[in-house]
Amino acid sequence: MATATGLAAALPALPAEPPPDRVTNSYIDRLRERTARLRKLDDVLGGGDTYRVYLSEVQRTKALLRSRSFSDDSRRRLTLLIAEQAQQAGWAAFDAGHGREAASLYQESREFAREAGDGALYSNSLAFLAYGALAKDRRTAVSFAEESCTTITASTPATVRALLWERLAWTYAVDQQPVGTGRALHAARTALEEAPDGEAQPHWSAWVDQQELDIMTGRCWTELRRPLRSVPVLSSALSRFPNEHARDKALYLSWLAEAYLTAGEIEQAATTTRRVLELCTGVSSARPRRRLAIVVDRLRPYGDVAEVREVVDLADA
Repeated sequence: MATATGLAAALPALPAEPPPDRVTNSYIDRLRERTARLRKLDDVLGGGDTYRVYLSEVQRTKALLRSRSFSDDSRRRLTLLIAEQAQQAGWAAFDAGHGREAASLYQESREFAREAGDGALYSNSLAFLAYGALAKDRRTAVSFAEESCTTITASTPATVRALLWERLAWTYAVDQQPVGTGRALHAARTALEEAPDGEAQPHWSAWVDQQELDIMTGRCWTELRRPLRSVPVLSSALSRFPNEHARDKALYLSWLAEAYLTAGEIEQAATTTRRVLELCTGVSSARPRRRLAIVVDRLRPYGDVAEVREVVDLADA
């Protein structure tokens, strides 16, 4: 039986439905369904496994745009699909630690979203660019994130609004702006709470819910060294978070461990860090490994604590 990782590596080589000479809306609908199905791989696999899968989809759809005929409406919808696919491929590249490739794909997505006239995807490309820029240029990251939120309109779906606001909150938190962080988190929560019943949500943002927002809230307050705010919300949200999503749970638990450290709860921080190590082992993602290294280094001065010695030795091994 093939492993999930083996399946992901083989997917680009699997035959796709032969494209018609003239691309129709019904054919594009099938491509969109395929994109939505492949997106679910990101729930259980790291970017090191999925990047080639998603990049192959972008390249295949761009080839259609160059080589087939279609109506103006079909061309717009195909352009929109490329914008979606480029964002997913960019996210996988970012998760795998390929920052330059991720930024290039986000810029490409931005251009295709602008051409297709889709404000939501255009805004999301800016939010992704903000994420990618944070490590090296906080001012640029904040600028991208703020610009993404200025594009929100009354017609922007609730989950998209929440996603853009929470990503702005994150850039503010990393930039040590507590007031802006709190305002952005409030705006994100309001967007979800005031969502009209039955409002259609894009599949690429439909995962944004109250639990996701609680986790982002905890991460933000951890970055701002406010453990009394971060620990309760993170521990509650992560107690309900599925272990099957090992990469994301490991990543989020690393902020809980850091919050415990800030609060002086050394043993609890070490125990949580050990869980991070267990979850991210074997996951092809650079992000939880980077976070693990940060937390372990913060633990090292407490080597006289048995729980700390154990997890530091495990991490070093």
